[in-house]
Amino acid sequence: MDAAFTAEQDGIRRTLREILGKRCGPDEVKAAVRTAAGHDRELWQQLSRQLGLPGIAVAEEYGGVGCTPADLALACEETGRALLPSPLLATAVLCAPLIAALGTEAQRSALLPALASGGLTAALAVPGPVLATALALTGEDATGQWSGGGRAGGIQARPDPAGDGWRLYGEAAQVLDGHSAPLLLVPAHTGGFARSRTLLFLVREDVPGLVRSRQAVLDETRPQARIQLRDVAAELLGDAGAEAGERGREPGVPAALAATGRTASAVLAAEAVGAADQALARTVEYVRRREQFGRAIGSFQAVKHRLADLYVQVQAARSAAYYAAWDPDQGGLALAQALEALRMTAGEAIQLHGGIGFTWEHDAHLYFKRAASDELLFGPVHRLRAHAADRAGLFAPAPAPASPSATAPPTPGTPAAPTAAAAAASPPAHEKVAV
Repeated sequence: MDAAFTAEQDGIRRTLREILGKRCGPDEVKAAVRTAAGHDRELWQQLSRQLGLPGIAVAEEYGGVGCTPADLALACEETGRALLPSPLLATAVLCAPLIAALGTEAQRSALLPALASGGLTAALAVPGPVLATALALTGEDATGQWSGGGRAGGIQARPDPAGDGWRLYGEAAQVLDGHSAPLLLVPAHTGGFARSRTLLFLVREDVPGLVRSRQAVLDETRPQARIQLRDVAAELLGDAGAEAGERGREPGVPAALAATGRTASAVLAAEAVGAADQALARTVEYVRRREQFGRAIGSFQAVKHRLADLYVQVQAARSAAYYAAWDPDQGGLALAQALEALRMTAGEAIQLHGGIGFTWEHDAHLYFKRAASDELLFGPVHRLRAHAADRAGLFAPAPAPASPSATAPPTPGTPAAPTAAAAAASPPAHEKVAV
């Protein structure tokens, strides 16, 4: 593994930091999240045109930059530093890989160039608060029971009796950017209970029966919506081969979601590291100039120790995030480390800012809200670590050791061990026999 960044990666990070430093300060963030879209549309278009941000990990044949998911993770470290409210996570990290993995050639050619250019945004509408389960971050569910299981609830799909399409009915809550995305990717169950399977469907914003409402959330930089599907027309992502994929001839929907979750966890880890690093930097700057008892509070040893502990934790999380960007299979552990570092750094930032830090309007609370929201959406930390341990088999029961008497041959000159039948026929010498 070569940990050094390439010139192109350094250039992307430097340019992105310069743009966000000018256009995405705390006041701009607070103003952008209160718009109807939940983000600054002009800034989103600038990032799409100048850097190709939503298309970094999209293949060049579909209008993308053609970089790797590791490059997207490094870019998201900068967006996390600024707490950029944008459709980047929902569009480029969650939806574009699913379309590339499961879509037909016609669907990929029609959708991926628009997503890569920033002209189209998308959202993954998972029913219920089970996004982490659907992405296999906190548990495995290859049957897709999280999407309804063929029973009441979730989202159900059935063939359209009037044509060759599909009809969806159900509800999805906590959909990232679901209130503004023109395209929805909806996992739904079809086939009834006996032949239940999960498939992915495309739903357009102007379809009759689609009801979307933006929800009040803790972290406004990650806007969420409730999606209601009232017998809406939908298009199957992929073709009839998607059903064959459930039988193993090609990647099925649960497998594609799990693969997307591994990449998403690495990207989210890098984003959380960027936010934690910026929260720590702002805290260090504050304690250097804030004076108490005639000296800067940063000169007190107790404050130095707390900041040093935070620095070590952030650097450890950064190392884990960079490794996960290179090997997404380690994304779950990296995400747990990064979320824990962000939570502790944001909490200490509020503490070390003193009385002003406890006011809800202070900028330190933006990072605290991001930490709490990400744990609710993609964690919690202990479940991320538990699932990583299960995948690694750390707590699997050890095989029972073979009995020496059953495997070792008898030594010459020693009496042979009694057989099981002989042992059952005569009681042990130390045991009393009732007469």
